[in-house]
Amino acid sequence: MIESDRLPPLRSTLPSEFGGPGDQWSPETLLAAAVADCYALTFRGLAAKSRFEWTSLVCHVVGKLDRVENALRFVEFQIQALLQVPEGANEDRARRLLEKAEETCLITRSLTATTTLNIVVETATPVLV
Repeated sequence: MIESDRLPPLRSTLPSEFGGPGDQWSPETLLAAAVADCYALTFRGLAAKSRFEWTSLVCHVVGKLDRVENALRFVEFQIQALLQVPEGANEDRARRLLEKAEETCLITRSLTATTTLNIVVETATPVLV
């Protein structure tokens, strides 16, 4: 169990790939989640600082494991970012901010695994009331 001051406890166990039940967080899924969360929060900070308006960001991260020098380790994190922007937004600027978020994310910069970023920017459809 993972505990920290002022936070609810978080149960973790082995993932199903390593003989665990697969119904709780594992260290592996927590690391992929940390990559996704750090990336999204870094983008949010960069967008705010740049006064760039956006509608939503969905971020999926897949971690790739491989044997390196007889040890299993993460060798790549694939980040898929789907950003929705309002009509008239500069999509090139959105892409640059998404790329800068990947370059400056504290978590990915701290890992030896490579990071692959796949970006999709789409205009949000206005809701008619």
